[in-house]
Amino acid sequence: MTDTVLKFATTMSLARIKPGQNPRRYFDQAKHDDLVASIRLRGVIQPLLIRPVAGAEGEYSIVAGERRYKAAGEALGADADVPVLIREMTDQEALEAAIDENDNREDASETEQADAAVRVLAACQGDRAEAARRLAWSPSKLDRRLALANLAERVKAALDERMIKVGHAELLAAVPNDKQEKALDTILINSLSVAKTRELLMRVTQSLAGAQFDKGECTTCPFNSASQRALFATHVDDGYCTNPGCFQLKTEAEAAAVTKAEGKPEKVAKGADTPPANEVAAPAAGQAATPAAPATKPAKVTSTAKPAPKVTVTAQGIATRAASVREWAWRAALEQMAEGDPEIATAFEAHLRDLWHVDKPFLSKFGKDELKFIAQECGLVDHMGAKAFAKLLEERTDKIIDGMLNATGFSWAGRLPSAITLDGKYSPPPAARAFSEKD
Repeated sequence: MTDTVLKFATTMSLARIKPGQNPRRYFDQAKHDDLVASIRLRGVIQPLLIRPVAGAEGEYSIVAGERRYKAAGEALGADADVPVLIREMTDQEALEAAIDENDNREDASETEQADAAVRVLAACQGDRAEAARRLAWSPSKLDRRLALANLAERVKAALDERMIKVGHAELLAAVPNDKQEKALDTILINSLSVAKTRELLMRVTQSLAGAQFDKGECTTCPFNSASQRALFATHVDDGYCTNPGCFQLKTEAEAAAVTKAEGKPEKVAKGADTPPANEVAAPAAGQAATPAAPATKPAKVTSTAKPAPKVTVTAQGIATRAASVREWAWRAALEQMAEGDPEIATAFEAHLRDLWHVDKPFLSKFGKDELKFIAQECGLVDHMGAKAFAKLLEERTDKIIDGMLNATGFSWAGRLPSAITLDGKYSPPPAARAFSEKD
C-alpha cells in the first residue's frame, strides 16, 4: 500500500457520507442494537475513516466504520454530525484498509475474508504471493480463504449466521457447487455434527487408488481430497475424489477407449451386458496396443494392469443412486393424474395435510424475503401485525424461523404454501376455506 496522508480530523453530517467497499457480509442484529443504544447515550466516540469521492465535490465514502455509520443514522438521524478522519486514498488502498480492519475484528467472518481474497487477487492479476503480502496473510491462509470462496451463496450465508461451523464449510468446499445446497439442507435438517457430515461425505466419495483412468489431472484438482488436506483441518481421507460426476465420466471414457483398442464394437447405450466401469482394466502405462492381425483372427490385447476388485451390486445400492430419478418420476405421474381428476387432487391434498406441515426443515431453505412471502400468504403477517413481523425480520434467519413457528395463537396446521400445492396457489385449512366460501 502506498503512503496515505492523514489530512485532518473533524465532524461531518452523515448525509454527506455514503457506504464504501465494505467486505462485511453479515451484521449481528443484537450487537447493532447495543451499538445504537450506546451512541444514543454517548454519541459516536471512535471516528469514521472516510475518503473523498472522485468527481463528487463534497461527498465522501467510508473506508472503515460502516457499523458506526448505520448505528449513528438510526440513533441520531440521517443529518447528524459524527467525528471523521479524512484521507486521500485510491480504490485499492481503501479496499485493503477495509479488509485489514475487518480482519482485526474478534468475529471476523471466514466468508468475508474469502470474498476479500478474491478481490485482492484479481487486483494483483493472479499473483498469489503479492496478494498475500498486501493482505498481511500467510500464503496458506490465502489459499484456505480462496478455497472457501467456492462455497455456494446459501452455504456462505449459513456460515455467516453461524447455522453451520467452519468444519462443515471446509467439508462442503470439497463438494461441487451444484451439490452443496442439498448437502447443506441435509446438515441443517438432521442437525449433523462436523464428524457425522465427514462420515456421510466419505460414503459418496470415490477412491482414486482403484481408478482405471489417467489420474494426472487429479493431482491439482480441488475435488481431490489430498488438496483439501493441504488446506483445511477438516477433510475426508487422502486419495478420494469428491466429485462423483467427473469420476464417472472419466471412468466411462477409459472403458470406451479400452473397448475400442480391443477391436470390440462400442455400445451406443449402456445395457445389462455392459460391464461396470470399475471392472474394466486399463492398459499398463506405456504399453501400446498390438497391431491388428488378419480380419479372421483379430488380435487380442493383453494387459499387465490388475483389474479393480469387483463391487457387489445390490438392488438397494441401485435404488439409492436412482433416488432423485424415482422421486421425479413419481411426482410427475401423480401430478399428471391429479391435474386430470379434481377428486384425486382433493384427496391428495387432504392426505398431504395429514402427513406434512410447515416446519423448520422447510423454512430453513429460504432467505428473509422468501420467509416474508410465505408468512404473508399463510396469514401470519396479518395475525402478528405488519410492525411486529417487520421487527421479527430484523433477527437472524434461525430466530425468524423460530418466531414464525412459535407465534402466539397461530397454528400452521392445514396451511399449505403455494410452493407445496399442485396448482401453485396457497391452500388454507379446510375450516378457513369453508368459512370463506360461505361468506
